[in-house]
Amino acid sequence: MRFARSRPTAWAAAAVTLALGGAGIAGVQSASAAAGCQVDYSVSSSWPGGFGASVTIKNLGDAVNGWQLTWTFGAGQTITQLWNGTVTQSGAAVTVTNVSYNAAIASGATTSFGFNGSWNGSNPAPASFALNGTTCTGVVTSPPVSSPPVSSPPVSSPPVSSPPVRQGPCDLYSSGGTPCVAAHSTTRALYGSYSGRLYQVRRAKDNATQDISALSAGGVANAAAQDSFCSGTTCVITVIYDQTGRGNHLTQAPGGGAAGGPDNLANATAAPTTVNGQKAYGVYVAAGTGYRNNSTNGIAKGDSPEGMYAIFDGTHYNGGCCFDYGNAETNSRDNGNGTMEAIYFGNIKVWGYGAGNGPWIMADLENGLFSGVNQHYNANDPTINYRYTTAIVKGEPNHWAIRGANAQSGSLSTFYNGVRPNVSGYNPMKKEGAIILGIGGDNSKGAAGTFYEGVMTSGYPSDATENAVQSNIVAAGYR
Repeated sequence: MRFARSRPTAWAAAAVTLALGGAGIAGVQSASAAAGCQVDYSVSSSWPGGFGASVTIKNLGDAVNGWQLTWTFGAGQTITQLWNGTVTQSGAAVTVTNVSYNAAIASGATTSFGFNGSWNGSNPAPASFALNGTTCTGVVTSPPVSSPPVSSPPVSSPPVSSPPVRQGPCDLYSSGGTPCVAAHSTTRALYGSYSGRLYQVRRAKDNATQDISALSAGGVANAAAQDSFCSGTTCVITVIYDQTGRGNHLTQAPGGGAAGGPDNLANATAAPTTVNGQKAYGVYVAAGTGYRNNSTNGIAKGDSPEGMYAIFDGTHYNGGCCFDYGNAETNSRDNGNGTMEAIYFGNIKVWGYGAGNGPWIMADLENGLFSGVNQHYNANDPTINYRYTTAIVKGEPNHWAIRGANAQSGSLSTFYNGVRPNVSGYNPMKKEGAIILGIGGDNSKGAAGTFYEGVMTSGYPSDATENAVQSNIVAAGYR
């Protein structure tokens, strides 16, 4: 058993590597199979009351097909969300079981899963792990060979297999080392294992509310539940739930420095769509509509790195300020250059703009919409107006990028990748960590657009990770 960790503090990232021997997979491996594994457990991020962790299993023995990993937390930690596996927890005891697409691990191969958890006081790494009830021994074992008893094979029905669980965008970001810290969608789950609430609607006739969840883990929203609840009346979207477990939900934006409030709420049926052939609804933002969270958890502040993507309707936009999704001021005021970092979509030309007549994907960094390094025109930022448009902005110290694509097909293109704008006040950045949708940081609310899904990450995502996310978006089948 080998432990590698930094100073013993609840804020420090911890890593633990254990060699697991004798880990026979009951009912899957043969009686004479050699068994042994190594597990890498690492806490990749920590915040007050919560943490993110990744676990990698390396199979040192014969190939296995089906696994179950168990451990006991030593300080009352609780798993709040897990991807690439299914989890049960009873008190401190945790059991993670494979899902269909990662059940098989060849000899010498690895598989991994990740999770978010909560802690209070301290967050030590688990002392030991076990596979299928066999405690780690640090060796590869080969059970003695014995003659099997002579018997007639039992008659059994063939196993019933479940369809593969598709990974979501946040699973891919986590695998790339830049986990989601906010994940919003009214159309689908953004983790392969997520089956919870996506959004809430309120109907006009009696002001009753109902949460709309995914139909299944990793699945599409239950639009039929909304249709039934809203039948014979109208509904608005009151909450867009954060799927990361951090509580970064989006609700009705309050008034701000540019305009009073509260802002309007989106008509729940104004942006119908289909995902993977199933009906869903997006968030239709008319001028005056806006959502916000000024008290977030884990969103980048100061000059810390982050990434974000959103899927917009590329045909629904205007020249108002400002149809944004991303990082903004926590007091709904204009607090100066560099206090925001959000995706903007539209064709306003008051600040920056790109080639053609727009719309453009730009970054709202406060007191400026930037299409590249220059304050105004940047020729490499093209007009982009696909019916479903993938928009990406990401930033780290003195470096940021804009990327975009057709969300229905093809790959991402990079429109800008370089240093911060050549205007004072943006290096270093002074991000504050609120989240906005459909409005500017000071509650400017003259813009229009349609939002289907989006996330924000901790850390600066690699192009390779974003390329995998784009492939996932295309596979989701927006129509």
